Amino acid sequence: MIKIAIVIPCFKVKNKINNLIRRLPVAKIDKIYLVDDCCPDKSLENLHISNKILADKIKIIKNTENLGVGGATKRGYKQAIIDDQNIVIKMDGDGQMDPANINALIKPIVENDSDYTKGNRFYSIENLNNMPKVRIFGNTALSFLSKISSGYWSIFDPTNGYTAINCKLLKLLPLDKISNRYFFENDMLFRLNTFKAKVKDIPMKAIYEDEKSNLKISKVILEFLSKLTKNFFKRIFYNYYLRGITLGSFTLPISIIFLYNGLINGFFKWKEALITNIETPTGTIMVYILSIVLGVQLLLSFLENDINSEPRESIGKYLN
Repeated sequence: MIKIAIVIPCFKVKNKINNLIRRLPVAKIDKIYLVDDCCPDKSLENLHISNKILADKIKIIKNTENLGVGGATKRGYKQAIIDDQNIVIKMDGDGQMDPANINALIKPIVENDSDYTKGNRFYSIENLNNMPKVRIFGNTALSFLSKISSGYWSIFDPTNGYTAINCKLLKLLPLDKISNRYFFENDMLFRLNTFKAKVKDIPMKAIYEDEKSNLKISKVILEFLSKLTKNFFKRIFYNYYLRGITLGSFTLPISIIFLYNGLINGFFKWKEALITNIETPTGTIMVYILSIVLGVQLLLSFLENDINSEPRESIGKYLN
């Protein structure tokens, strides 16, 4: 029998958590980990669970300090591993994630068609009408950057926290190295790619009511850009040089050399010509133009190779 656990980080969800727990499919769930992330409104002190079967499945984990959504989730993950669960679902406690989607999330993992599944709110155009415009813009931009950083080119909505993971894979992940706060979901994708795990998007709707997001884009944008860039270079090193050599191992550095020569050296040559008022020979100009063209072509070749290298087979069936 497959044992399924749910991890719910709890922070300022006092008015939401009771309703969410009552909507969970009790018969399908083995454990429910409610992680009190040092919540200031003491969200879990007033739980009202009348269903004894449901109450017996709940385990409250208390953080002595606020670790952020990632840190709280990892506390639940570690407990699920200790309790020998097979699949772990992560959902937020604010009521935006519909428990009716649980079957769709776990099915690909149960069937060994995926190792990690996540929600995607962008499948339906109608669903976007209910999403705040700032979230649409932020998620679209972040999705593109996340594709480059993580190597999961077919994945969208990277900050969606409604996920499920095969515990066999979860045991392999370096949880202590994964980001504790809002970068958690993006960092998970990067780590999963280094293990060649298959990730699948699950179409779903989000529920937007009167809740206020704790995530302030203006405060985390620079942090996200920095960490996405760092993960990109780490992924390239791991996948294209440390663990094996492919065509992309050559086309990427060569494209950078050509682009540097064409754009940077070409710019300084043009600047020198303006200062000295000496006309640059046509042949020299053509060399720089050719460098740019070749650099772009090689870079596109690398991107094609990188897209085709996205993990497309579940590794869960090979893990013990």
